[in-house]
Amino acid sequence: MKIVQTSSTSASLVEFQLEKGESIRIEPGCMVYKDGCINLEGKVNGGFFAAIGKAFLGGESFFTSVATAKSSGRVAVAPKGFGNIKVLNVSSGNQWYINDGAFLACNTSVNYTSTRQKRLLNSILGGTGGFFILKSKGEGELLVNGFGDLIEIELDGSQPFQIDNGHVVCWQETLDYRLEIASGLFGFKSGEGLLNTFKGRGKVIIQTRNIQSFVDILVDYIPFPKQDKN
Repeated sequence: MKIVQTSSTSASLVEFQLEKGESIRIEPGCMVYKDGCINLEGKVNGGFFAAIGKAFLGGESFFTSVATAKSSGRVAVAPKGFGNIKVLNVSSGNQWYINDGAFLACNTSVNYTSTRQKRLLNSILGGTGGFFILKSKGEGELLVNGFGDLIEIELDGSQPFQIDNGHVVCWQETLDYRLEIASGLFGFKSGEGLLNTFKGRGKVIIQTRNIQSFVDILVDYIPFPKQDKN
């Protein structure tokens, strides 16, 4: 299997070059093109009960698409929105926590499960995932996507590191994390909301744009229909 990624940071695409019998998992709706020898099949995401956990507890799709090569061929994937793609190497000593909506594709030797949040505040403020968060398992390549460019930050553990929660894509399991409210009443004084505070040594992948902030900008330009006063 060979993975080829385009150089664009705002509209990136990844092409998998598969040998006969090789398969990959793809987030539904993210396949761009494929050779005729690639069989694309929709499957329940990890079994019925596991799929329920990922969909309702982890914020991911109930179904997943599996592309299998009947002979050597290509299949390409891209995020549903504007943004870059990061290829992560997953192994027994290198697993990642994944934020809602960040999963794009992976080898069939890689999977992800819903893991209970360590802290109550993380569960209450953590968004779609709530009391659970997605964590990778297995060995192989895992593709994540974000809004805007994706930047890898390596932490040496010398001091805590804080990132706006809307910019966090994924982080290594070696890092301890907690969600905190920014200074002031829910961040009103600083202009920020939730901060993700990391401690320890490891890597964090961030997205350079916050999709919720982008939506807030668009709302001002949407011509909502006027209400009838009668």
